[in-house]
Amino acid sequence: MNMPGIGELIIIFLIVLVLFGAGKIPVIARDLGKGIRDFKKALSGELDDDKKDK
Repeated sequence: MNMPGIGELIIIFLIVLVLFGAGKIPVIARDLGKGIRDFKKALSGELDDDKKDK
């Protein structure tokens, strides 16, 4: 599967802009980044419940 080109990325960005509005995009990006960060921490075991209890 090929990566999308610059034209396709622009079209995707415009669709997202129309659907969510300019004010929501930073919030969505921040939440997505936080979710990815938490997922990586969970994979590495940093969010283990046993560690929090000690």
